[in-house]
This record gives sequence, structure tokens and C-alpha cells, in this order.
Amino acid sequence: MKDVLKKDILSLHELIIKKELSCVEITKAYLDNISDKETDIQAYITITEDLALADAKKKDEQLTSTDNVSLLYGIPGALKDNICTKNIKTTCASKMLEDFIPPYDATVYDKLKKDGMVLLGKLNMDEFAMGSTTTTSHFHKTHNPYDLSKSPGGSSGGSAGAVAASQTVFSLGSDTGGSIRQPASFCNVVGLKPTYGSVSRYGLIAFASSLDQIGPITKSVYDNALVFDAIKGHDVLDSTSVKRLYDTSTCCIEKDISKKRMGIIKQFCSQGIDDSVSIRIDKAIKWYASQNIEIVELDMPSLDWAIYAYYIISSAEASSNLARYDGIRYGFRADEYKDISSLYEQSRSLGFGSEVKRRIMLGTFVLSQGYYDQYYNKAQKVRSLVSMQFDEAFKKCDFILAPVTPSTAFSLDNIEKDAVKMYMEDIFTVPVNIAGLPALSVPCGMTDEKLPVGMQLIGPRFSESMLYQLGYAYEQNNKENRND
Repeated sequence: MKDVLKKDILSLHELIIKKELSCVEITKAYLDNISDKETDIQAYITITEDLALADAKKKDEQLTSTDNVSLLYGIPGALKDNICTKNIKTTCASKMLEDFIPPYDATVYDKLKKDGMVLLGKLNMDEFAMGSTTTTSHFHKTHNPYDLSKSPGGSSGGSAGAVAASQTVFSLGSDTGGSIRQPASFCNVVGLKPTYGSVSRYGLIAFASSLDQIGPITKSVYDNALVFDAIKGHDVLDSTSVKRLYDTSTCCIEKDISKKRMGIIKQFCSQGIDDSVSIRIDKAIKWYASQNIEIVELDMPSLDWAIYAYYIISSAEASSNLARYDGIRYGFRADEYKDISSLYEQSRSLGFGSEVKRRIMLGTFVLSQGYYDQYYNKAQKVRSLVSMQFDEAFKKCDFILAPVTPSTAFSLDNIEKDAVKMYMEDIFTVPVNIAGLPALSVPCGMTDEKLPVGMQLIGPRFSESMLYQLGYAYEQNNKENRND
């Protein structure tokens, strides 16, 4: 059954409809692998073994006709633990929501269930998605499958680590400032941060509402496109969801990519990238150039300020979104308190971890009287400038190639204690969120230390199909980078 773990979604689908392999057998293979590896990887917070096996058995019994069977029918998947699942714990990796069981499903989970996905469980993350290491989780640290002494990245570290370790066929993560792309890069898997508004956020527990976006993590570009097609689309329950017609992402994925124009951002070339990363990025650029793709240099000076604007905006929105956790309605409540004010203070002090409290305090400060114009308003002006400069850039090129991070995976034993230095690791990813653009992280090589490196392909709004074409072409011609 170990061979099952190496098969992609299309291969598994074909085996299911031919009844050469049952949904139960596939699900059991993945649950067994979770059992074998979870002590080392620790990618999951909740494993829904009984539910998964019962669901898989039901799907086998219902498979009487193979006509119009969804490609995800019977395929095991897992969700980041900030995506609501009815009657299944959704903790955000926080003590504050340690025992929270939602009364409803997130729209993305509802769509996947209708397509027949089998849920294996809920995946570890940085608390309330605030972090880039998956070490701020209240429950445990997740380890990188390529080197257990390294971080898988964050905040969707469990989502990327589980896919890389074959503990699930695919997963969903969320990306506020790079939280899908960075762990995908660190774990040698494919991760998409979709266009803002293309995937419903209903049922995603909010960190920063104007930046958060749910996206898929998979081993291959084609699988990623299949999962994205399953979750995208307008949702009346999400006021930020965009109503438009979407093409099928896989229909033109093998289309010729020659004669496109590739942008290289000048500001990203001078940001202290590790040699082990820059060598692989340069090699990827040369490969695209060899495909008759024109290289265009882009000067986008506003990107030097994007990281600062991002942390002001995201922290401000976090302070507002997390105000609801007060120990009264739901979530953690302190046992000892004198009065209502003391209850609020004790519940929030004990229920939140240090990184979450840091960002709440920062957000409250920049929104306070006397500092709102000085910080928050200026950050919003930078946001507008970044968006305008991307618009101008895409008049000169079709897509942009950039690093995902300046370095490879961090050591878990030496996670940087300087919060500002850790924040600066997001320098290549946050501009995409600020501008609401799509970006695809694709593996582009391994360092001499056998650590993965990823590149990100950035496109205009709603250009996911083009990014999949570009990523697929690279992946098929550079198969040594694949996670098989």
C-alpha cells in the first residue's frame, strides 16, 4: 500500500472508478502513514480517523455508477485548523479556542465535502496564523519532513508538512502574508495564494480580513489546480467574494508558455538573499529565458515599504478581529477573577500566546488616537501605492518571478528571538497580499544541505490559470525538483 502514497489525484481517481482500489484502502494507507510519522512530524492537531474511515466506507458503497464522479471523490485531504468544521474541533492552535467546536462548516470545506473529499483531520499552525515557523502553536511544534531539526515554515506549517510527508494527498492553508507560499517553499511542495476574493473566506477564523485568503497545498502543480477549481467561486456568505466566471484551471495547463514576458523586481535583488537560494532562483530564471520568454526588469520602489505597511495593517485588523475573545461568549475563560474587567484581562492574558498578544498590542497602538494618521493611514497609502505599481508592472510583463523567502528552513533549536528580524523574512511575500494578487510557490531545487528552495510566480488578479501553465511547464521539465 506504500505505492498509494506516491500517486497523484488523477491516478487515485482512475483506480477508484475502476474499482481497483477502494476509498477505504486509500484512506487507511494515509491514516497508517500518519500513525507512522506523526510522532516525528507532528503536523496534526486533530486526526479524524473514525470519521474518515466511516466516510470512505460510505463512498465505496455509494459508487454504483462511475458517470460524473468528482475527481476528488474518495481522496483524503486535511484542513488548517483555522477553517471551521461542524462538530469537529477548530482551535486556531490556541488555548483560547482549545475546546471550540463550530456549529457550521466553512464554505471551502462544504465544497470539498460535496466533491467527495475524505477528511483526515485538522492541521497544526502558528497560533491564530500569526507566525512563520509553526512554533507558536499552543499544542506542539511541527517539524520539517526534510530535516526534523528544521521548521516547516508557517503559519500553515502543518498543512505543508503533512503533504510533504505523504500524511495527506492535499491540504488547505491560509495566506495572510506568505503563510501558504513560505511553508510550501520550505517543504518542497506547491502552494497557491489565490486572488483576494476568488475563494470564500466564510468559516475562516479571521486574522486580518483584508489580507487573509485560503489556498491549496499539493505535491504537484496539476493537483493544486484541481483543488483550486474545487474551492474557488462566488459565495453569497462572504461579502468580499468576487462574482465572476472562472475558467477551469487545468483546461489549458499544457499550453505553450513561450513569448511571454517575465518581470524581475529590482528591489528584490538587493535584499540579502542567501547564496543557496539565489543560485536556484537564477537557474529558474535562465530556464524560463531558454523557453523564449523575455525578461523585463521592474523598478518598484514602494516594495521597500511594503513589509512595514503590512505589519501595521495586519496587526490593526488582528486587534479588532480578536477583540471578540473575551471569556464571555465562547473560548477560554479564566477561573479566577474579581470583576468583569478582571475576567477580560485574565482570560485574554492566559488564553493568548506571546506572539498574538504582541500583535494585538501593536494593532491597538497604531489605531489609537494620536497615532492613527501617523501609522495606519500612512500604511494604507503605501498599500495603494504598491497596488498601483503592480498594475503598472503588469503593463510591461505577463508575470513576475521572485524568491519566496531570503533563506531556507530555520532551525527549530535556533528560532530567531528578535521578532522584527523574523518579520523581515516575509519581505518577498507580503506585497502580493497587500495588492490582492495571486502567487504560486513552486519547488525549484535543493541546497547542498538537502533543504528545499521555492520560487513564486506572481500574476495579475485572476491569472491563476496562467500561473499554473507556467508552473506546470517548469515542473515537467525540471522533475528532479518534484516531491515524489
